[in-house]
Amino acid sequence: MQNSQLSRIRRRAFIRSSLVAGLGAAFLKRSLWGAEGAAASLLPDLPTVDSHVHFWDPARLDYAWLKNSAIGGPKLPPDYWEAARGFRVEKLVFVEAACRRDQARDEAAWVEKLAASEPRIAAIVAFAPMDDEKALGQALEDFSHRPLVKGIRHLVQSEPHAEFCLRPQFIAGVKRLAKAKLTFDVGARAEQLPAVAQLVEQCPQVSFVLNHLGNPDVKQGAFKPWSQDIQRLAALPNIVCKVSGAATKADWNAWKAEQLKPYIAHVLATFGFERVLFGSDWPVCTLACSLRRWLEVLSELTSGCSRAERERLFSLNARKVYRLRT
Repeated sequence: MQNSQLSRIRRRAFIRSSLVAGLGAAFLKRSLWGAEGAAASLLPDLPTVDSHVHFWDPARLDYAWLKNSAIGGPKLPPDYWEAARGFRVEKLVFVEAACRRDQARDEAAWVEKLAASEPRIAAIVAFAPMDDEKALGQALEDFSHRPLVKGIRHLVQSEPHAEFCLRPQFIAGVKRLAKAKLTFDVGARAEQLPAVAQLVEQCPQVSFVLNHLGNPDVKQGAFKPWSQDIQRLAALPNIVCKVSGAATKADWNAWKAEQLKPYIAHVLATFGFERVLFGSDWPVCTLACSLRRWLEVLSELTSGCSRAERERLFSLNARKVYRLRT
């Protein structure tokens, strides 16, 4: 066995032992999880960068998926900061919110204006069509003049075909992001992860960010093949994973922290603390829980891990991936 392989194995063993210690302590206080006003001791005790936040105003742009939704009203920065009250959120990354495709550049421009008066909006992950060469070129030209645009997302999960992201035109589009120095955020259904792994393998010069733990089916308790697909992705050096969106993959009205634990632990153990990013997925998360509760769950879940590991998860990795100014 080569030294590099042995080193990786030892590192994974260390991570797992650290997680076991942390997770064991975390669930001694299970009675607190149901309370929105849980003890302040559960709050993260370190600076936080929220790597996955949405804003929208349906009066300004068209969001078809929000019509008749419980979260369909305007969601703006003051609403976020009210939800994050009591936490040390220093920076946040706006992620495109699936407005009408032809309005995506307008969405980025709008968020840029929001950031002018709210500098804690430190980066934008904008939509660009990977499957349309001409429109992609126009979008990349526009975004090259918008320094806050650090990444691109084309929601694979919205496409019906499991291997949509392997279409030659899509792969060619993603490859263009390397020259533009933009990351590619991957929002994919769990059954699409094998195709996502092939996409990542074929674009070694592009940095990928997997959203929401890869969207496991927490509600049904499905662990395989999701866990195996996560292992395959984690073995690739050019992808990191957001620890976000777990509660909304569970039963919105009856989920418990214990149900999220194996999925979060698996991602932390396979990717390691150098390649995971905290994200709230606010306000989508509010379908299942408040931002406060999600932060409390993840903070307590990792309370037995070292401060250095938690700093990477809650702040440092996001700063590095999205090239945030200090």
